Amino acid sequence: MPHFVYRITKYDPTDRDEHGHYTGAEEPTSDHGAVEAAYLQSVAAFAAGTGADHLAIREPQIAGLAHFGLEPAMEGHGLGGLFPPDLSGFHDGAEVSLSVALELVRAMLRDNGAWCRLELDGTFAVHVGWDQYVYVSSDKPCESALASTRALGLFPERLHASPYEADFDEPGVQRPADEDFWARLRWSIASRQAAILEEGHVDNASRWHRLTENTLDAVRARLTPRAKLTVWPDLSADVDTVLATLPAEGPVELVWEDESGEITSTIVDETEYQALAAHVTGARAAAALPLDAGSRQPLFTAVLPDSDGVLRARWRTEQSPSDRDWAFLKTLRRGQIVTGVVTVIADFGVTFVDIGGFTAMINIPELSWRHIDHPSDVVTVGQKISAEVLDVDMVRERVPLSLKALQVDPMPQFIQQVGQVVIGVVTKLVPFGAFVRIEDREDGLEGLVHNTELSEEPVTDLQDVIQVGDPLAVKILDVDPTRRRVTLSHLQALAHGGS
Repeated sequence: MPHFVYRITKYDPTDRDEHGHYTGAEEPTSDHGAVEAAYLQSVAAFAAGTGADHLAIREPQIAGLAHFGLEPAMEGHGLGGLFPPDLSGFHDGAEVSLSVALELVRAMLRDNGAWCRLELDGTFAVHVGWDQYVYVSSDKPCESALASTRALGLFPERLHASPYEADFDEPGVQRPADEDFWARLRWSIASRQAAILEEGHVDNASRWHRLTENTLDAVRARLTPRAKLTVWPDLSADVDTVLATLPAEGPVELVWEDESGEITSTIVDETEYQALAAHVTGARAAAALPLDAGSRQPLFTAVLPDSDGVLRARWRTEQSPSDRDWAFLKTLRRGQIVTGVVTVIADFGVTFVDIGGFTAMINIPELSWRHIDHPSDVVTVGQKISAEVLDVDMVRERVPLSLKALQVDPMPQFIQQVGQVVIGVVTKLVPFGAFVRIEDREDGLEGLVHNTELSEEPVTDLQDVIQVGDPLAVKILDVDPTRRRVTLSHLQALAHGGS
């Protein structure tokens, strides 16, 4: 931010007590007259000194549940005549002329229900605080503007920084609404996990969109620049049940779709339920969303980047578990070695592993190069393991791991033994031949001896020739590491003198 920062007020610094509290006679509200005009002239003088003829709106907001201003709230939040009733154009990053910027300063001085930061490329900024305090930041000292401000009867004071400077120090990583986000949303709609998109075009205000696979692109195209996006499950068609299960006390947000397809939300408490029920008569669908952050759990959230893909919006959403998973997944890459703890061994053969709070998975073929009957042959719940990341699926939020990728594949060493005769142990009889373990260990590598390679005579019943557990001389005919197959022959072993 610019390093010349001034607090501009109508309060004489000599009228302050030892604690810095103002003790003079000036009212903390706007006079809607000469003093207010002096503030605007002062801001204009600093803008001229900096060379700013336009400013960008940053982090706009309107009054929410309660209005804390000293002046009464106005219809349209004091922005009537500047923006349409739906506040189109009043969004983060929107550029306005200096004249419109000054009118925004006027609306904030009157504290009628709207607020924003006004900034220009890190060179100039205007912030309006409570009780008629204005903070101007510039990359120039603006001596002429300071003199003009004093001549107008206001008091400029040099500060180190504006107390209203943007400082978004919330934990976590802000998720951009990039192509990964839209692919995730499209997949969630297809799998019926999500269908409602809340568009936070201004802080404390939302537009709602009910999504289908066919309407998603059209909704995306008309979203407000830099909007905060929150994804929710679909509304319930059983509106009566939604109304009947509203909390016994405390505020709640009800979202409903009316007969025309328009989606609206309102915040009510138990004293307004009867009127609400009458208001939503005929609604197609509805949902009740709690207001406290602990209970209000969207599926995932994001913020729209600019058209060039850069995320310049500074505000953050209330992150969901999916957002935290996304932030973690962004740190992973294929081939990365991760450490985790086995949490679940599922009956269907998948092993789940906690890697830093995210649950990854190991399919049974990735547990070992050797044959296993069940994951518990290799791992146990609570065991700490290291594994290689095979893929990072940002859409389904899945990370498959491989334990065997960190193990030595025993098969390549047997390529060197093609043509050799070894003594193995018969492990299994199948209709087309016998499997023989050719490696001297319990989970050793196995190969197949086809019926035609067991005996010169046709074999009707394998058990007439060999039994499981019998030692058997076999010649290694072929080793295919790709298909994980070893071809053996007992006949050719006999021809080489094997017993």
